[in-house]
Amino acid sequence: MIDEKEAVALARAAATAAGWAFVEPVQARLRKPWFGKGAGRWEINSNAMAFGARARFVIDAVDGRILDKGYVPR
Repeated sequence: MIDEKEAVALARAAATAAGWAFVEPVQARLRKPWFGKGAGRWEINSNAMAFGARARFVIDAVDGRILDKGYVPR
């Protein structure tokens, strides 16, 4: 299982590879699955608490796969 630092590093690397801004502050939440099956997923948001330049990633907490990603430039 990956920890918060690893999840943020994966998100930052994916944002850089896509040419997206990855602005501080970063918010990371571990969402555990219902009924206790699996390890859950990390939801990472850059530029938390502000508008624009927001990258969002959903990362599998077991193997670090990026399940979903999106970017709002403004």
